[in-house]
Amino acid sequence: MQFNKVTDALSVSPQISAGDVAAIREAGYRAIICNRPDGEGADQPTFDEIEAATKAAGLEARYLPVTSGIVQDGDADAFGQALMELPGPVLAYCRTGTRSATLWSLSQAKTRLVPEILAATKAAGYDMAGVARRIVNGGKTPTDTGDAKFDVVIVGGGAGGIAVAASLMARKPGLEIALIDPAEIHYYQPGWTMVGGGIFEPAETAKTMGSLIPRGVHWIKSAVAAFEPKDNAVILDGCRVVKYDRLVICPGLKLDWARVEGLEETLGRNGVTSNYRYDLAPYTWELVQELKEGRALFTQPPMPIKCAGAPQKALYLSADHWHRTGRLRDIEIGFCNAGGVLFGVKDYVPALQSYMDKYGARLDFFHNLVAVDGPAKQATFEVAKPDSAPERVTMEFDMLHVCPPQCAPDFIRVSPLADAAGWIDVDQATLRHKTHDNIWSLGDVMNAPNAKTAAAARIQAPVVAENIVADIRGREPVAQYDGYGSCPLTVERGKIVLAEFGYGGVMKPSFPKFIIDGTKPSRLAWLLKEKMLPPIYWKAMLRGREWLARPEKISAGG
Repeated sequence: MQFNKVTDALSVSPQISAGDVAAIREAGYRAIICNRPDGEGADQPTFDEIEAATKAAGLEARYLPVTSGIVQDGDADAFGQALMELPGPVLAYCRTGTRSATLWSLSQAKTRLVPEILAATKAAGYDMAGVARRIVNGGKTPTDTGDAKFDVVIVGGGAGGIAVAASLMARKPGLEIALIDPAEIHYYQPGWTMVGGGIFEPAETAKTMGSLIPRGVHWIKSAVAAFEPKDNAVILDGCRVVKYDRLVICPGLKLDWARVEGLEETLGRNGVTSNYRYDLAPYTWELVQELKEGRALFTQPPMPIKCAGAPQKALYLSADHWHRTGRLRDIEIGFCNAGGVLFGVKDYVPALQSYMDKYGARLDFFHNLVAVDGPAKQATFEVAKPDSAPERVTMEFDMLHVCPPQCAPDFIRVSPLADAAGWIDVDQATLRHKTHDNIWSLGDVMNAPNAKTAAAARIQAPVVAENIVADIRGREPVAQYDGYGSCPLTVERGKIVLAEFGYGGVMKPSFPKFIIDGTKPSRLAWLLKEKMLPPIYWKAMLRGREWLARPEKISAGG
C-alpha cells in the first residue's frame, strides 16, 4: 500500500482495493476520497465496493470522480471543500494519484504560493509543473511550447498501441516514439472468456506494461486530458504538454457500467458477474460451478462493443459445463440481446443457432438491460421491438452475466478529432484522420465500420506503421485495411466457430476450408484459440512480428 504524503492533512495514492482499507485505517487515516470514476479500468473495483469496506472500518468516504486528465476548477473547489469537511488525515486516490495531486494543487492556488505547491507535490512524487503553468496562465494550459517532443506519440498501451509501436520500430528503428498510458498492467482481454469458462487462469492474461513496451520507446505513464491538433500537442494529467510530429490514437473503449441502474452496486456478488472485468471473470466460473438449478441470464447491449461475440461465448461455455455435469435440464438459459440478430455476419448464424437450440437457450432480441436489483435477483430490460411501443420487462435470475454498455473515452468524445458520435474520424482504408493528416487511429476508438476485436488491431497496426513511414518519406499512403476482424466463438469446450470477416460482413477466412471451415464448429479452431493465439499475441503481435498480418498494398489505380 503506497501512501504519498502531500501535507499532514492529505496523502494521495494509486488505486486502492477493498482489502487495503484495513491498512489505511491502521496507518491513521480517517477518511478516503475517490477521484476515479467507476468503469475507467478493466481491473478497477467500484466505489461502492470501496465505500462498503470503508464504512465497515469506521472511516468516512467521499466520491468525487474526475475524468482522467480533465480537472475543472469546480472539481478543485469541491476537493478543497471535502478536505475541510472530512476528518483528517485524508487519503485521496485515483488511477496513479496524479489526479488527486492535481486537485489539491489547484484547490490551494489561492492560499499557497506556487513554489510551496510544487515542493509539496514533488516530495510526494508528483510533478505539478504543468499545473503551475495553468495557475499562472489564468486557468488555461498553454500548448505553444511543450515539456517534451517526439517524432511519433502513441496514445494508449493496449493491443493496438504496443503493436503499432513495435511495427514502427521494426520499420524505422531510429524514430523517437513515446507511448502514453498510465496503466501498470497490460491485459490479454480475449483470454477473459476462457477464465470465465474455467480454462485459463487469470494470471495468464496479464503482464506488466513495462515488460511489453518495445525497447527504445519512451513510456509516459500518464493519462491524456486533451488534444490540441493545431499545435501538434497532447495535454496530459497534471497539465503537462507533449508535442509530436505524428500522432497515433488507440486508447480503447470505456466500459459504462453506470448506464445500467444498480449494476455497480451488485457486481461481483448476488450472482451478478461479467467477463469484461479481469477480477470478475473468475467469479463467472465460480457461479457456473455452483449453479445447480434456476435461471441464468446473459446480456448484450447495443453496439458498438468490443468483441461482439463475447456475451454469447460466456453463455456457450457455461451451458456446456452444465450439459457435461447433467444439470442443464434444471437450468433455464436466456440470452437478452439489444440487437435483432444472433450474430452480425449471417454465414455464421446457423451453427450458432444450433448450439442455442442444443442448450435450450431462449433468445430475447431487442432486450436492452437498463437496471439490476442484485439482492432481489431481478433484471429489468427495455424492449424496443420494431413497429412496437417500447416497454419494460423484469426477469428473475439466479445468475446474471452482464456485458456493459460501451463508448469512447470521455477525452476522445469531447476532442476536436472525434466525429459527431464521439469516435476518432478516420479514412476506413488508410486509418488516417480525415482532417488532420499527421494523425492516425486504430483499435476500438476509431469510426471505421469494422468489428472491435484484438484480431482487427493486429491487422491495423502494420497498416498504420506502413503509412506513417511512407508519410515520413514524403509519400502518399501505401497500405490499406480491409475491415478484417475475427471472433472465435467458443460454442463448447473443445470446439469453436471461427468467424472471420471484413467490411460489409464479407467472409475473410485465414485458412483453406478443408483445414478450418469457419461456418462449422471445429476442434482445430479451439486449438488455435487455446494454444496458439496467446503466444501469437504476446510474442508476435506485440513484438512487431506480423505473421499473417502483412499489410495489404494500395493498388496503383486507387
